[in-house]
Amino acid sequence: MAIRVFIDGEAGTTGLQIRERLAMRTDIELLSIDEARRKDLAARRDLLNDADVAILCLPDEAAKESVSLIENSRTRVIDASTAFRVDPNWVYGFAEMDREQTDRIANARFVANPGCWPQGVIAAIRPLVEEGLLPAATPLSVTGISGYSGGGKSMIADYEARGEAASEQTPYGLTFEHKHLPEMQLYSKLSQRPLFVPTVGDYYKGMLELIPLHFSLMPAGASVAAIHSRLLNHFAEIDNSFVRVMPLDLVSRKDEIDPEALNGTNEMHLHVFGNDGRGQGVICAVYDNLGKGASGAAVQNLNLMIGAEPRTGL
Repeated sequence: MAIRVFIDGEAGTTGLQIRERLAMRTDIELLSIDEARRKDLAARRDLLNDADVAILCLPDEAAKESVSLIENSRTRVIDASTAFRVDPNWVYGFAEMDREQTDRIANARFVANPGCWPQGVIAAIRPLVEEGLLPAATPLSVTGISGYSGGGKSMIADYEARGEAASEQTPYGLTFEHKHLPEMQLYSKLSQRPLFVPTVGDYYKGMLELIPLHFSLMPAGASVAAIHSRLLNHFAEIDNSFVRVMPLDLVSRKDEIDPEALNGTNEMHLHVFGNDGRGQGVICAVYDNLGKGASGAAVQNLNLMIGAEPRTGL
């Protein structure tokens, strides 16, 4: 029997992408709400309680409302908003975070889909903190660039309306209160928030993150090779991982590192560069902000929750 899935907020950027990934699957029956009734509380309540899995692609307060409308103990939920990402009653939906996370997601009733920006940082930093290669109190800086689709419908409309007049790169989050910072800190196992300066670029989707490391702030013997080896070992232990640690290549430039390189996939690539003589390194994460950063991660979590082959639809 097909699993009944209701995407609450299917008309949004993430919802549309999830629906597209699920539409042709024979193991899933998509439940839909009539466009004229999308704000009808009773209609949404019926579908939320009818579904085996509800995927919420809504603003935070609307997501909380949807959860409150579920009156049974059966419907499972994947929430793509920020509302529950640091809630201890919800399982964080970054499957590659550690060896147990896939099982936690598979057995969870409530899964908080991760934000796009935190995933690259967590993938790069958490394994180092767990291994003792990076103290949890290390002050970190994170920067990067993402396509304008990460800002949702309003930003997409704004950039496309501006055309050639749109800014090529615009830094934001300059009050250091970006909504992704709490999960970035918590799941990276850091004791203080990173200094995070994201940039939106004049292209639709795809992202690249840079996390610089000073070896003087790390235990004796820290090196580019040690960092690379730890990441390689961590993701080798994760079954069906979509995160790939690229071969160590100590070069000053690598043209194939492109924020749009993995668009349309659920993959994430981690690159490690540095100079042991200078005592400095950098980890670079590349992935699709609408793929692994949003809709792809949601489908990956859904597959785990319903026992489907992990790469189905991805």
